[in-house]
Order: sequence, then C-alpha cells, then structure tokens
Amino acid sequence: MVGIGKIVIKFTRQISAAILLMAAITASAQANTIVRISTSMGDFSLELFDTVTPVTVQNFVNYVNSGAFNGSYFHRSVKDFVVQGGGYKYAPFKGADPIPTNDPIVNEFNISNTRGTIAMAKLGGNPDSATSQWFVNLADNSANLDAQNGGFTVFGRVLGDGLAVLDRINDMTAYNLGSAHTDTPLRDYTTGTFPAEANFVTMNAEVVQRFSSAISVFEYHSGILQTTVDGGEALGLYSLNLSLQNNLPGIVFKLNADSLVDLGITPEGRATFSSDDNRLRIPYLELNNNGSVSSISNVVLLLTDAPNWLFTLESYD
Repeated sequence: MVGIGKIVIKFTRQISAAILLMAAITASAQANTIVRISTSMGDFSLELFDTVTPVTVQNFVNYVNSGAFNGSYFHRSVKDFVVQGGGYKYAPFKGADPIPTNDPIVNEFNISNTRGTIAMAKLGGNPDSATSQWFVNLADNSANLDAQNGGFTVFGRVLGDGLAVLDRINDMTAYNLGSAHTDTPLRDYTTGTFPAEANFVTMNAEVVQRFSSAISVFEYHSGILQTTVDGGEALGLYSLNLSLQNNLPGIVFKLNADSLVDLGITPEGRATFSSDDNRLRIPYLELNNNGSVSSISNVVLLLTDAPNWLFTLESYD
C-alpha cells in the first residue's frame, strides 16, 4: 500500500504540473507574441509561448525582426512528421545559402511535441545547440521527440486553420538534393535539373499584433499592410507587405522588396495590380487599431513613384 501511495502522489504531482503549465499558457495568451508567416503555399500564424519558453521565443523573434527568415525556404519535409525551415536562403548560381546564426540557446523543454506545435531543431547529442532552425510537428511526435536529446523545445503553436497550409506543403513531393536537403519540398520541379528559386517553398515572417486569417490586413501599431497581389501573367502572384511612410504627405505605402513571396496557389479575395493604370486594388482590408478591429473595402492605391515602389491611397469605401 505504501508503494501505491507513492505512485498516486507522483501521478498527482504530474497532473498538477500539467495543469499549472496549461494555466500559464492560457493566462499569457493575450500577451503572447504572434508571428504571421507567408509561404508560397499560403499563410499561417503562430502563437509563441513567451512565458513558458522566454529564451527560445526571444531567439525566434530576433531572427524574425532581423529579416533573417525573409526569402528563406522549407528545406525539409517528412511525410506526417515535420516541416522544417529557418536554415537556408536560395542564392542564384550558388543554391543553398545558410542563414547566419546567433549564439546557441539553452534548451527549454516543457511542452510535448504534439501536432500543430512549433519546436526548435538542434544538433544531435547537444540539447543546448538550437539556433535558427525550427519545425512544425504534423503528427503527435511526443513519444519520439520528447524523449531524446533533452527533449525538443516546443515554443509555440499554429493558430486557426494554418495547419491546412502546412499539410499542403507536407503533401508535396520531397526531393533528395544532398547534404542537409534530403527531403526538400519543391514546386513544379523536373528531376535531374538544378532547382531554381521558384521551385522552393519560400517564406516571409512578420511579428503582428493580432491573429487574423484575412488575406489583407493593416496594423496601425507597426504601419504594415500585408496582402496577396495578383499582377496577372506579366507580373505574377505574390504575398507581400507594404510599410506606411509617416514622413511623406498623404497616406503613402512603400513595398518591402524582401517580403515578396512567389505563390503556388491562387487565394480567393486577393488584391490585384494593373500595369495599365498602375493601381493596386484591395477588395477587403481588415484594420487593427491596437485591438479595435474594423474593415474597409475597395481600397485603391496608386503607384506614384515606381522607382521607389511608393503607393498613395487614392480611395476606399
């Protein structure tokens, strides 16, 4: 009976710890950092666990804010296991170009690697070796990843229907390109040829104030307008963002060139750009003013300075 009592006490403590952990995640949900990631196959957003894994979250946010992930791509996709990125950008005539990394961070394993969670990749046999690479769990990988190398640190989760985007990437054919690219998802790729930038599933990452599944969103606190623009056969289809230029008269936005992500899908509700009249038309734009959400429609931005990619607000409903 003494042995059974000890088991009960141990089990009770484990349950209590789990409850406290979930309470911490829930309590901090409103303050947690949100990152929106635009990929060639659609957008998804992440909620980061700032309180539970503060070092890991800050490390990830540092890479996001520095623009390190802009133009990077998913270099690993293992069916019904993980999709991994944060390691490389594509360089013409060179191929895989490693993202410069900051110092490795301490392991903060607390939460299981279940489907929809995001975790840090690291070197084998070294729990405290994570730098820039991260992955999304596409299955319940807790039995495997929680038990090895000190446990892989889960520091966030995918929000809304974002897993549909990641599943779409995971369903793509993965190719062995050698080295760290043994399972790389490629678009419209012909085996035996040298992959081009358009073959990779590229991405752009931005810290946002609020989770939204809308295609076009403007946030007042950052001055960032994020949208998907269809330029027709001549210009193509891209996810991109523009920054409000407070130093210029009127309401003027500048296209951020490093935010361009060439899309392999055609989302509904996308904006359009016509080179005939140099107008960017956004059918629906969600506005987030520090938590107060509203919307406008039929937004028209006129390209007033082509060399600098400046767009001036012309009208809206």
